[in-house]
Amino acid sequence: MPQSRESKVRITSQQKVESPAPVRNLAGSLQQKVVSGWRRLAYLAVSGVFFLFAVIGILLPGIPTTPFLLVTSYFLVRCSPKLNEKLLNSKYFGPILNDWQTRGVVRRDVKVQAIAAVVIAVSLSLYFGSLSLIPSLSILAIAALGITVVLRLPEPNS
Repeated sequence: MPQSRESKVRITSQQKVESPAPVRNLAGSLQQKVVSGWRRLAYLAVSGVFFLFAVIGILLPGIPTTPFLLVTSYFLVRCSPKLNEKLLNSKYFGPILNDWQTRGVVRRDVKVQAIAAVVIAVSLSLYFGSLSLIPSLSILAIAALGITVVLRLPEPNS
């Protein structure tokens, strides 16, 4: 009985298999294999949860937005590239994601807005909240940590 073509090709551990060059989409990020079935539904659900966290991060101090957007985009690329392109092209989230994914930077105006939002929210919380010393110091410490992280993110050179 003749052997099939697949059974004739064997790769030993010493041989290297060259993979094709990665393909980039319009946003400059690598295109990924799109999952299907139950995995697609799971990825959609996970991306939805992280997108919700990103939206909450816009409203609440101490909760970051950009990392949640990056995770959202990670899962959307793999389950719904069209939704990911919509996210990348969105008015509010697109510029942040595009800057980070293509150049690994966060623009100064985005940093200023993030820091201003944290300062305003923390100030209002401390002023209107009837918190004792320990919770107040905890809020200040977490806010200071968040501001430090934002300040350390790289900015564009131009």
